Parts: sequence; C-alpha cells; structure tokens
Amino acid sequence: MKSFVELVKSRRSVRTFDGNMPDAKVIEELKAFAQTISNPYGVDVRFIFLDAAEHKLSSPVLSGEKLYISAVVKKQEHAEEAYGYSFEKLLMKAHELGLGTVMIGGTMPREKFEEASNLGEDEVMPCVSPLGVTAKKMGVKEVLMRKGVKADTRLDFKELFFDGDFNTPIDEQYAKTHGLFDDLEVVKYAPSAVNKQPWRIVIDGKKAHFYEHHDKGFVSANYDLQKIDMGIAMYHFETQMISEMRKPVCKIEDPGIKTPDQVEYVMSYEF
Repeated sequence: MKSFVELVKSRRSVRTFDGNMPDAKVIEELKAFAQTISNPYGVDVRFIFLDAAEHKLSSPVLSGEKLYISAVVKKQEHAEEAYGYSFEKLLMKAHELGLGTVMIGGTMPREKFEEASNLGEDEVMPCVSPLGVTAKKMGVKEVLMRKGVKADTRLDFKELFFDGDFNTPIDEQYAKTHGLFDDLEVVKYAPSAVNKQPWRIVIDGKKAHFYEHHDKGFVSANYDLQKIDMGIAMYHFETQMISEMRKPVCKIEDPGIKTPDQVEYVMSYEF
C-alpha cells in the first residue's frame, strides 16, 4: 500500500479517459466513503454521482468521461475551506482506488450541472470532477492545457514556506532538519486552480499558520476558488501529519504576523 506522500506524488489531473464506465464495485466503495467524509469546520459537503449520458453532461476540456462527481455546500462561514478539504479527501480516495479525476470550476455548462445536482437556493456548487479510468495516452487538449498552466512544475519551498515571519524563507534542508519535509512537500504538490498554489505557511514552533495569496480572477459573488485551494492544502498537511502519528489541531487564531500585499490569514494547525 502506498504512503500518503507516494499517493500525492503519483497523482495528476486527468482530462482524458478510456471511454468506459468505471467498475461498479469501485464506485460503490467510493460512494460509501463519501458518506463518511468530515472536515475540521464541521461543514456538510454533499456529493452527487452523475451519469454523463443520463444528464447530458460534458466539458470542453475533457474526453471519454462517463461519470462525474458534483460537490455542493451551503453558503456559510468557512464553506470554501471545508469544501476543498472534503472534496480533495474524496478525490484522493478515488486515486487510491485507481481512478482519474480533476477538479474543474469553470470549463463546464454550470447550469446543467447545478440542475442535475438539485442545487438549493442557499447552496453553491463551485466545482465538479469527472471520474474514470485514465486513458493510456493524453488527448491533444490535455497536453496543451497542462503545458499552459505548467502543470508539472511547482513553486520552490522558499516561495511557499516561512519560519516565524514572511521575511525568513524555509528551504528543504531546514524542513528536513525540523521533521517537516514530507508535511510541506505534500502541500507543495497539492492541486490548485490553474496551478497558482495560493497557499503560504509560516511555521512558528509547533504551529503552522496558513495564509492565502490572492490572485485576480478567482473570487465570484458566491465563493473564492483559491480558498477552496486552501482547504485542499489543509487536507494534505493534516493527513500527512496524522500518518506520522502526530495530532494536528485546527485553530483560527491569527498570530498577527505582518503579511505581504494580497496575503490573508486563513487558519492554523497546532501540532
């Protein structure tokens, strides 16, 4: 069985599928797992498995997909972070079961997906994901898209992680010396909208303070896509910590660290 680090590093966003419906037993296992998912905020995230043909669903950036997962949440405080955390937990399980996924938030006929998901008036459906067996070869659209967002590259440790304040970057050697390398590495490799990697983490003793670096164009009237990315990063960090027999506790206690422009405090883990 692969470790969480190995699962994270072996996963990629998949947009070209083999054209077949996934194995029914695998889908039933994934549906059962979806019912058990929780997040640090206690916010309920509803998952709906949607047959593409039945609901006439498609996306111009995908090919060969037969099944989708839609995720829905009520508008409330911390909905985005909880949404990203919970959805990522489900998609990592899908990867562990041998299926390909990719969280998409814009390149789809949104109204059709919202109708198929029975979206309530007080609910939002920021993202969906196709679900299926990865094709043996990427389609042309997928190759071009991955190249466009530089999907196979990640920001350096020194650009993402800091010690005490934002003036003291952390390098890989520091992370290894302080027993934090894998915990930060799985955040570094987390997926994000257009691969912007908006997370910034300040390590302060036994605390990790999470911040969002805002980029233009990711905030709509109902949600902040990059805050969803923050929830994804949270899931990766927490899961890796737990795999190391640590006990990370989610807290919202702004430490008052001076932040660069366009950087906002989100939450902290005490470990």
